[in-house]
Amino acid sequence: MKSLPEILKELNELDENPRLEAKACRDAVGPSFYESVCAFANEPGLGGGILVLGVSRVEDDMFGAYEVTGVTDPDKLSLDIASGCSSKFNCRIRPQIEAVEYHKKIVLLVEIPESSAANKPVFLKKLGLPKGARRRIGSSDQQCDEDDLQILFAERGGESYDLTPISSASTLDFDEDAIAHYRSLLAKAGSDGEMLSWDDEELLEAINAVREHEGKWRPTLLGLLLFGKRAAHRRELPMVRIDYIRVPGKTWVENPEERFTTSYDMRGPVLRLIDRALATVVDDLPKGFELPEGSAQAKTPSLPAKALREAIVNAVMHRSYRVDSPIQIIRYSNRVEIINAGFSLKNEDRWLKPGSENRNKNLAAIFHETNTAETKGTGISYMRKKMIEAGFSPPTFESDRGQNRFTSEFFLHHFLSEDGLDWLAQINATLSEGQKYALIAVRESLRVDNRSLRQLTGNDIFSASSDLRKLCDAKMLQKMGAGSATYYLKGERFPPEVGSELGELGSELGELGSEVGELGSEVGELDPEVAELRDRLGRAGYQLVDPSMFKGPELSRHEKLLPELPEHLTHALIQKGKRGGPETVPIILELCQIQPMSAAQIAAYLDKKDIGFLKRTHLRPLIEQGKLSYLYQENENHPHQAYRTPTGQP
Repeated sequence: MKSLPEILKELNELDENPRLEAKACRDAVGPSFYESVCAFANEPGLGGGILVLGVSRVEDDMFGAYEVTGVTDPDKLSLDIASGCSSKFNCRIRPQIEAVEYHKKIVLLVEIPESSAANKPVFLKKLGLPKGARRRIGSSDQQCDEDDLQILFAERGGESYDLTPISSASTLDFDEDAIAHYRSLLAKAGSDGEMLSWDDEELLEAINAVREHEGKWRPTLLGLLLFGKRAAHRRELPMVRIDYIRVPGKTWVENPEERFTTSYDMRGPVLRLIDRALATVVDDLPKGFELPEGSAQAKTPSLPAKALREAIVNAVMHRSYRVDSPIQIIRYSNRVEIINAGFSLKNEDRWLKPGSENRNKNLAAIFHETNTAETKGTGISYMRKKMIEAGFSPPTFESDRGQNRFTSEFFLHHFLSEDGLDWLAQINATLSEGQKYALIAVRESLRVDNRSLRQLTGNDIFSASSDLRKLCDAKMLQKMGAGSATYYLKGERFPPEVGSELGELGSELGELGSEVGELGSEVGELDPEVAELRDRLGRAGYQLVDPSMFKGPELSRHEKLLPELPEHLTHALIQKGKRGGPETVPIILELCQIQPMSAAQIAAYLDKKDIGFLKRTHLRPLIEQGKLSYLYQENENHPHQAYRTPTGQP
């Protein structure tokens, strides 16, 4: 176990992480403690984790800091923990507990071992399954859903979702050409002759493409994915498709009349669909991305398009087929994003290590047997290697458990290109390579976090944290969020564009009619207060739009867009500035009367950086007083939670 000074340094430099959690717990441990115990015990391959009791986070610090507050009775607390770990779960957990003195205060270090596969999923007996089971995702303890339980049960030899029979389909829905294509891929991959000698009926049964269900042979989800005719896909799996979307510029455009320049919907047997999607992307890539003949196969010489192919394969292989959402390939002017439903079941700290955790293990097996996927569990390493070898920036990846999606992002240039270096040259200071990457990442994608910066640079977590902190100190970046949700946006001293471009908006100056900002507002006609509010929100990554665009929870959740405000409310926000006081409450109530607002949106309007402080001092008291209500009242911690003013208020 690490020493307490080492743990405190890690907390203050990097915050909590997958294997480290700090809790105050002066007198007793509560439900959140045992949820963390459960998460550490369950998480596959994590090796357990350490709970530090008697350490509290100082919320008022810009970057967050941890201080030792101590526990009052370490002996009693240790006995309570040992007893609770023995009795509260479906299996006994044996923690290692150590009391450490630090500046005349006692801290308890509680190390939780990972449970054996036979005992997983570990769960709180009082809550049962699935509510009582937790996984350690990043620095948070997440309640297990069906996908999580499938992974934990799989360690005992469970069955995956892709073998679900489709009762309304039949073998007549299979495409004979797709089966023949599968056979040809097996032959090219060097499959044994016996398998290829089986007739179609034997082959389909052997790979679980069909199963007996209620006395009849029915296609499984796997079977329809591999061999289903397009009509069957449209009827039985309407959202199992790949959408290619061409978006002008670097950001998503919400105007429905100007949203896309190109959009294709592709569906059909997935082994062919992958090649079709790849060809569609490559045809639209800038010069230099051409593929040589035969490059759709995994053994082709390395080119950036090979990394794109691997990302498409991963999206098809690892997506959650329980979720009705197509895979999206979005082509911006400077990058390609590939988004699939289903967060990564493999913890982020193990992405670059061999080994895979598959939702669809039978589909994954087919991909490996046909050489469609590279090597089990090395997809991210393979993509990084191919992009770097070709002289491009490494791709970045994000697993969003709240949104239940995974995103791969490929930039169409190297970050430290001549253009990027020319832009950085205006800064009158010496920058590290990590700081250069961080600034260009915000220039290109409008935001950066520790994870994506590490993926771009290959630096460790401490170096990335130091680079981001120094850029915030210089006011070139500003920190948003806290803990594992921390990210960074443009600060007030973020370098402007050289020449005719104006910041991230690419606005052109010059003639009187030049447009400023994405909304096309004219410089000379802007009311000073409206302009000031727009500028303030723009630095926080938001833009003001016509309120008519907000027609329900879906758009109101889109935190990059905020509604234009009435003149009197804009005036009140500007006059308030950063001061608190009684005028803040009526402003919050009126904001939430216009539309449901997330805490982050309210903080942006109020120019507050500490969202946690805003919740404690204003939002929660207003909830308790009945002046505000939750949009999702059944779940306070809903990932899309927002606040609204009840009818009749304010």
